[in-house]
Amino acid sequence: MNLIIQNISKHISLTPVEEALFLSKIETKNHKAKTIILNAGEVCKYSYFVNSGLLRSFTINDNIVEHVLSFACEGWWIGDMYSLLSQKPGNLFIEVLEDAEVVLLSKENQEQLYQEIPKLERFFRILTENSLVANQERLMDNLSLTAEERYEKFCKRYPTLIQKVSQKQIASYIGVTPEFFSKMKSKMLKK
Repeated sequence: MNLIIQNISKHISLTPVEEALFLSKIETKNHKAKTIILNAGEVCKYSYFVNSGLLRSFTINDNIVEHVLSFACEGWWIGDMYSLLSQKPGNLFIEVLEDAEVVLLSKENQEQLYQEIPKLERFFRILTENSLVANQERLMDNLSLTAEERYEKFCKRYPTLIQKVSQKQIASYIGVTPEFFSKMKSKMLKK
């Protein structure tokens, strides 16, 4: 549980009593690779923190094409924010890409923690703000950068993911087809 406490301590300080209370409100689960831990159409009941392994969130359009929204590796949070906050069925799948140990914090327990440890509300606000900034930046990149530039930015921002994530999933994340991605990479290697 040290990793999640370290993650929290990047933004706020918890007393030992507050740490113990927080730890009493979470549960840990182990998942095998290829496990879907959230399906589109379900209500997201948890914020997920990755202790180990790798997860991704994605959606599938009407043409059965996957669109990767995010990856989460060790020390990162993931979830379907729309569904979690609205408690309405979401559009995202969350899949385990590598065997993972995942910490689950239920919406109910999170709300209780806000009451009992108000500074945790600040922590989750900071996470939400950081996520909003990253999503806005990604949207702007998708509107203004070439596919090559988006791929280069992905490689710089997430160097550890390049070896762990399939080429198809990287292509989906940067918004191109796998075929285009393959041609683009081969062209880039010739430069």
